[in-house]
Amino acid sequence: MAFDVQFSPIWYVLFSAFLLAWLILAIMRRKHIKKKEAKEQFILGLLGSCALLSMEIFATSMKLWSYIPANWPVILWPTYFVAILFGYQLLRLVERLS
Repeated sequence: MAFDVQFSPIWYVLFSAFLLAWLILAIMRRKHIKKKEAKEQFILGLLGSCALLSMEIFATSMKLWSYIPANWPVILWPTYFVAILFGYQLLRLVERLS
């Protein structure tokens, strides 16, 4: 398994989109965010990233799909992390509106 540190600039767009969406929702909800919730978000992001990493490793080792050498972009993991953070904020927003 090779890690690629040179990847398409589109990855930055994807990463930034999730980060911006998370930030917008966090600002919209800032009256309701406490320090404990910030810690929960961070832990959820880490645990979610571990789950996604496990899924990737299992799936590639079972030949469900493969990454050709030097085609595993390192930015994939931070993008997963901010996508999980965005999902958390989205869940909390929907929870508050219901």
